[in-house]
Amino acid sequence: MSESAPSVITLKRATLKYGQRTLWQDLNLEVSPGEFLAVLGANGSGKTSFLKILLGLAPLSSGLIMLDGAPAKRGSRTIGYVPQQKNFSPDTALRARDLVGLGVDGHKWGFRMRGRGYHQRVDELLEMVGASSYAKIPVGMLSGGEQQRLRIAQALASNPKVLLCDEPLLSLDMHHQKAVSELVAQQAKANGTAVVFVTHEINPILEHVDRVLYLAGGRFTLGAPADVMRTEVLSKLYQTRVEVLNVDGRLVVVGRPDSVVDGHAEDHLHTHAVPATKSTFDGGRP
Repeated sequence: MSESAPSVITLKRATLKYGQRTLWQDLNLEVSPGEFLAVLGANGSGKTSFLKILLGLAPLSSGLIMLDGAPAKRGSRTIGYVPQQKNFSPDTALRARDLVGLGVDGHKWGFRMRGRGYHQRVDELLEMVGASSYAKIPVGMLSGGEQQRLRIAQALASNPKVLLCDEPLLSLDMHHQKAVSELVAQQAKANGTAVVFVTHEINPILEHVDRVLYLAGGRFTLGAPADVMRTEVLSKLYQTRVEVLNVDGRLVVVGRPDSVVDGHAEDHLHTHAVPATKSTFDGGRP
C-alpha cells in the first residue's frame, strides 16, 4: 500500500439507514491503490450493503462517496466484482474460458467480433489465475475453488482499480480458501488494485489484510487487524463483553449467547456463539 498514492475509494461522513435502522453513521474512509481492506461483521450488520453502495446499486442516506475521483455509479469499469460462491449446475454448457470472456466483452451489446485480441486477453486472464489447464472444461464440472478462480479472472478483465469480493470463500475448503485469498492478494499488490473483501472467515486472509472495517449494531471500528481484533475493542463496539481468543494460532471471537446488543441476541454476533475450542468466524493466521 502506497502512502502517497491518491485514494481510489473515498467516503466522507457516509451514513446508511433503512427506515429507523442505522447500519453505519459518519464513516470516513480512504482506500489506497494496492490496499487490502477486510469488511467484517455479523449477519445484518451492513457488509453487503456497503458493497452495494460502492457498486452504485444503492445511495447513501447522507455523506459522500467517490471512486477514483468520480461519484460511484452502476456498471463502472473502475470496479471488478467477485460475487458470493454459488456452484454452477453440473449440466451447464458454458466453458471456463467462455465465463472469463464475459468479463472481456460481456458489457457490449449486439453481435461480437471476437478476434485475436479477445482470445489473447482471455488466455492472459486464465494464466493469471492458474486456470489455463481447464480452460475448455464446462464450468459445471469444476470444483468450487476452480470456479472462484474463474470469477476472479472475469472480475479482473477490465483492469479495475477496485476489486470487490462478497464472501468469496463461502463453501470452499481450507485449501481453496487459502489459494483464492493468495490469488486476490497477489493481484492487489501486482496491479495496485484496491481490494474490499467481505468475509465471515478472516483466518485465510489475515496475513494479506492491511486494515479491517468492522461493522456492528449501527457502529463501526476501523484500523489494522492487530488494533481491531482485540477483546477491549470489540467489547466496546458491541457494547457487551466479547472475547477474542487465540486458539492454536487462530483468533476466535466469542460472545455470550444470553446477552443482548441493540435488541438482538448476542449469539447473532457470528452466526452463533462458540466454545473456545472452535473457530467459526474472525480469526488469525492459518
